[in-house]
This record gives sequence, C-alpha cells and structure tokens, in this order.
Amino acid sequence: MKALKAGKILLAEPFMLDPNFKRAAVLLCDHGDDGSIGFVINRPLNHRINAILEDFPEFDAEVFFGGPVESETTLHYLHNVGDLLEGSIKVSNGVYWGGDFEKLKFLIASELIQPSNIRFFLGYTGWGEGQLSEEMTTGSWVIADTDANYLFKMDPNELWQEIMKNKGKTYTVIAQMPDSANWN
Repeated sequence: MKALKAGKILLAEPFMLDPNFKRAAVLLCDHGDDGSIGFVINRPLNHRINAILEDFPEFDAEVFFGGPVESETTLHYLHNVGDLLEGSIKVSNGVYWGGDFEKLKFLIASELIQPSNIRFFLGYTGWGEGQLSEEMTTGSWVIADTDANYLFKMDPNELWQEIMKNKGKTYTVIAQMPDSANWN
C-alpha cells in the first residue's frame, strides 16, 4: 500500500468492535516490510506522568494509552521539540518520537519543555509483516494526513471525529455517525 507510511494517521472504521481501537486515531510512527508501529493518540488514561514515573521532574502531563502491546511496561513519547532532544525521530512536520530520556528530564526540569509540547504513551500499537496491509484491504482503517495540532492543541476526546471531518465529503457524514447503533 503506497499511502501507508510513517507520519500518517489511521482512523478506525466507525463500527470497529475491538475495544482497543474503537474510534481510535493511531499515528503511524514506523512502517516497513517487516511491520508497523504507532500510537493511539486519542485515549487519555486519566493518569499524570508523575504517578507513573517516580524519578521524574514535577510535570503536569497526561499519559495516554498508546496501544495494547506492552501497555503495562513501555513508555513512549511524541513531542514537537525535535531540535532540542537528541536522538528523536521525525515522524512528520512538527512531530517527533522519543529521544534521549535523561535530556528530556533535564529540559522539563529547566521548563524548556511544557506539557503542551509532549504526549506520553503507555504501550504501543504494532502490526507484524503484512498485517496492517491486510487490515487496510478489509477496510478496518481510513488513512488521514497528520497535523501536529492534532497531538498538541486539540481535545483528544474529539480527535477521531475532527480528523474524519477534515477528510471532507463522505467522511464528514461518517464522523457524525453515532458511536453505537443503539442510538439510531
């Protein structure tokens, strides 16, 4: 699939039943022949980073459910300060993944990184070789372009609907469909 690449957002089709991905917006951060990795960007966990990490500067940042893979043990982060954080990987314009964790803590303690610059994720979403392409052919996902504002400026609870609306035409109608068929 040519349109699949790092930096794209995958929107779950509106009737996906898997609770991990129901109305999920997943930012694809790595995609290749051997598999894909992304993060669900619209599932806040109602936990702050300091409740999860003990040795971390005081920082009022929410933690998100990144996906079902290693969701109990693995912390990832997406940010918009790639020029400050060595080792970060550019995912798309204004969006970077990871980087030197000790430098991150220093930048936060120095107040050079604010909560509006970063999103933390427990776990990630992963697909094995060919798995995501297969899911695309069955219509499980809709591909959308990434905008850094989706991560750092918008209400995550409205993200799936907003990104779907931004695709225009038919997708605007899909975005307005009720979350449950019982509401019809």
